[in-house]
Amino acid sequence: MEYSDKVAAVHRYLEAFETADIAIIRELYADDATVEDPVGTAIHTGIEAIVAFYEASLNSGAKLTLTGEPRGAGNEVAFPFQVNVPGMTIDVIDVFEFNADGKVCSMRAFWGPENVKA
Repeated sequence: MEYSDKVAAVHRYLEAFETADIAIIRELYADDATVEDPVGTAIHTGIEAIVAFYEASLNSGAKLTLTGEPRGAGNEVAFPFQVNVPGMTIDVIDVFEFNADGKVCSMRAFWGPENVKA
Protein backbone atom coordinates (compact mmCIF):
# COMPACT_ATOMS: atom_id res chain seq x y z
CA MET A 1 0.00 0.00 0.00
CA GLU A 2 1.34 3.39 -0.97
CA TYR A 3 2.00 6.04 1.67
CA SER A 4 -0.45 8.38 -0.10
CA ASP A 5 -3.22 5.76 0.28
CA LYS A 6 -2.50 5.46 4.00
CA VAL A 7 -2.63 9.23 4.43
CA ALA A 8 -5.88 9.36 2.44
CA ALA A 9 -7.37 6.85 4.90
CA VAL A 10 -6.28 9.04 7.82
CA HIS A 11 -7.99 12.05 6.25
CA ARG A 12 -11.18 10.03 5.60
CA TYR A 13 -11.14 9.06 9.27
CA LEU A 14 -10.90 12.73 10.28
CA GLU A 15 -13.70 13.52 7.83
CA ALA A 16 -15.93 10.91 9.50
CA PHE A 17 -15.68 12.90 12.73
CA GLU A 18 -15.99 16.27 11.02
CA THR A 19 -19.25 15.23 9.34
CA ALA A 20 -20.44 12.66 11.94
CA ASP A 21 -20.73 10.15 9.07
CA ILE A 22 -20.75 6.54 10.27
CA ALA A 23 -20.78 5.37 6.63
CA ILE A 24 -17.15 6.51 6.35
CA ILE A 25 -16.23 4.28 9.29
CA ARG A 26 -17.94 1.33 7.56
CA GLU A 27 -16.03 2.15 4.37
CA LEU A 28 -12.63 2.33 6.09
CA TYR A 29 -12.76 -0.84 8.20
CA ALA A 30 -12.63 -4.49 7.13
CA ASP A 31 -15.57 -6.65 8.18
CA ASP A 32 -13.35 -8.61 10.61
CA ALA A 33 -11.34 -5.63 11.90
CA THR A 34 -10.44 -4.93 15.52
CA VAL A 35 -10.38 -1.64 17.45
CA GLU A 36 -8.52 -1.24 20.77
CA ASP A 37 -9.18 2.27 22.10
CA PRO A 38 -7.28 2.91 24.26
CA VAL A 39 -4.72 0.12 24.21
CA GLY A 40 -5.27 -2.17 27.18
CA THR A 41 -9.07 -1.97 27.11
CA ALA A 42 -11.60 -4.39 25.64
CA ILE A 43 -11.13 -5.01 21.91
CA HIS A 44 -14.09 -4.34 19.61
CA THR A 45 -14.14 -7.11 16.97
CA GLY A 46 -16.09 -7.04 13.71
CA ILE A 47 -17.66 -4.19 11.79
CA GLU A 48 -20.92 -4.10 13.76
CA ALA A 49 -19.11 -3.82 17.12
CA ILE A 50 -16.80 -1.18 15.63
CA VAL A 51 -19.71 0.85 14.24
CA ALA A 52 -21.48 0.72 17.62
CA PHE A 53 -18.28 1.93 19.32
CA TYR A 54 -17.84 4.85 16.90
CA GLU A 55 -21.49 5.91 16.93
CA ALA A 56 -21.10 7.12 20.52
CA SER A 57 -18.02 9.17 19.62
CA LEU A 58 -19.57 10.65 16.51
CA ASN A 59 -22.77 11.52 18.39
CA SER A 60 -20.76 13.28 21.12
CA GLY A 61 -19.65 15.94 18.65
CA ALA A 62 -15.99 14.96 18.96
CA LYS A 63 -13.75 16.58 16.35
CA LEU A 64 -10.23 15.43 15.46
CA THR A 65 -7.28 17.63 14.50
CA LEU A 66 -3.95 16.26 13.25
CA THR A 67 -1.06 17.49 15.40
CA GLY A 68 1.73 16.06 13.22
CA GLU A 69 2.40 14.24 10.00
CA PRO A 70 1.31 10.60 9.61
CA ARG A 71 4.17 8.09 9.64
CA GLY A 72 3.95 5.03 7.43
CA ALA A 73 5.88 1.76 7.68
CA GLY A 74 5.05 -1.54 6.07
CA ASN A 75 1.26 -1.92 5.97
CA GLU A 76 0.69 0.50 8.86
CA VAL A 77 0.36 4.20 9.53
CA ALA A 78 0.61 6.06 12.85
CA PHE A 79 -0.74 9.55 13.30
CA PRO A 80 -0.91 12.01 16.20
CA PHE A 81 -4.06 14.02 16.71
CA GLN A 82 -6.15 15.78 19.28
CA VAL A 83 -9.74 14.89 20.13
CA ASN A 84 -11.78 17.96 20.97
CA VAL A 85 -15.08 17.67 22.80
CA PRO A 86 -16.77 20.45 24.77
CA GLY A 87 -14.68 21.07 27.89
CA MET A 88 -11.99 18.48 27.13
CA THR A 89 -9.14 17.60 24.77
CA ILE A 90 -7.28 14.31 24.47
CA ASP A 91 -3.90 13.87 22.77
CA VAL A 92 -3.88 10.53 20.93
CA ILE A 93 -1.73 8.50 18.56
CA ASP A 94 -3.64 5.98 16.44
CA VAL A 95 -2.06 3.15 14.50
CA PHE A 96 -3.94 1.69 11.54
CA GLU A 97 -2.91 -1.65 10.07
CA PHE A 98 -4.23 -2.33 6.56
CA ASN A 99 -5.12 -5.64 4.94
CA ALA A 100 -4.40 -6.62 1.33
CA ASP A 101 -7.62 -4.88 0.21
CA GLY A 102 -6.51 -1.55 1.69
CA LYS A 103 -9.05 -1.71 4.54
CA VAL A 104 -8.16 -1.03 8.17
CA CYS A 105 -7.92 -4.45 9.82
CA SER A 106 -6.60 -3.17 13.17
CA MET A 107 -6.73 0.17 14.94
CA ARG A 108 -4.92 0.75 18.22
CA ALA A 109 -5.23 4.08 20.05
CA PHE A 110 -2.47 5.16 22.41
CA TRP A 111 -3.56 7.56 25.14
CA GLY A 112 -4.10 7.57 28.87
CA PRO A 113 -5.30 9.82 31.70
CA GLU A 114 -2.17 11.97 31.43
CA ASN A 115 -3.22 12.89 27.85
CA VAL A 116 -6.63 14.27 28.88
CA LYS A 117 -6.92 17.99 29.53
CA ALA A 118 -9.97 19.74 30.96
